[in-house]
Amino acid sequence: MKLSNFVFDYPSSLVAKYPADPRDSSRLMVLDRSNRTIEHKHFHDIVDYFSAGDVIVVNDTKVFPARLYGNKEKTGARIEVFLLRELNSESRLWDVIVDPARKIRIGNKLYFENGLVAEVIDNTTSRGRTIRFVFEGTNEELYEKIDAIGQTPIPPYIKRKVEEEDRERYQTVFANERGAVAAPTAGLHFTPELVQKLVDKGVKVVPVTLHVGLGTFRSVEVEDLTKHRMDSEYFRITPDAAETINEALRSPENKVTAIGTTVVRAVESSLSASNFLKPASGWTDKFIYPQYEFKIAQQLVTNFHMPKSTLLMLVSAFGDYDFVMEAYEAAIKKKYRLFSFGDAMLLI
Repeated sequence: MKLSNFVFDYPSSLVAKYPADPRDSSRLMVLDRSNRTIEHKHFHDIVDYFSAGDVIVVNDTKVFPARLYGNKEKTGARIEVFLLRELNSESRLWDVIVDPARKIRIGNKLYFENGLVAEVIDNTTSRGRTIRFVFEGTNEELYEKIDAIGQTPIPPYIKRKVEEEDRERYQTVFANERGAVAAPTAGLHFTPELVQKLVDKGVKVVPVTLHVGLGTFRSVEVEDLTKHRMDSEYFRITPDAAETINEALRSPENKVTAIGTTVVRAVESSLSASNFLKPASGWTDKFIYPQYEFKIAQQLVTNFHMPKSTLLMLVSAFGDYDFVMEAYEAAIKKKYRLFSFGDAMLLI
């Protein structure tokens, strides 16, 4: 597999600017991997594909308003600061991306609204910096200030201005653990009512955490995929989650369905010697592409992803490259809505 295998054309008119309303009215393409068949449904039909005892694994990460705008000291130049991850809560250290990067050097101070100030203390990449917020309050008070002045980090390919409603739109019903700079988009299709229908049917909804960061959406820039290195992202799997998932894996009647590529990366990053899930917390840079052999995830719910993305590569590994690319052709032909706010597919 080469990077060029994951190029496809799509009309920009299919890029969804807003989620479906209601969320579960989005379209659902169902890919049966055994029979190589494709069905066209709506997301609320997903209940029909589950039985009592099945497990769906969701990502409970919560997006915070990670895009800040400030001014550089002395010159007053307007600077965008994209918060990637908190490095040290006591020292107020953060990994960030700045734009325009050429203007930002070590020692510069950046001034934001609400009296928030940061100092650049290191260069990490061409656009990456480490900053330290100059702030005397508690860490929770710092987050409150960020929340007050930050913008929801909707993807740049969504060609519209950020709106206040995006704070809710770009958040799943499972969101609980703050730390993501992008939503785990497969979860955006669920409504509380749909989740309740699944629970009433006997389906177990199990949360794990992977804080979506640069690793998920950094572009691949090498033709040879074996040379691509993912940025690390924090994940956590509790003992209760591992036990429930392993119980389903041991049962021939039940299935484990990952809701999104981030869930797949989390669960496939923590395997026991016998290829069951083990509790863990830490950082993963797992990069999944064909011909990866999946140990935990047996079914997958996911959105339609950008060309050349690591997300598309993971889905192609799960669903078979040729079959997945055939499905993408069908999606474009039938005018499915694409990407973060777009429609979904279920691979069974």
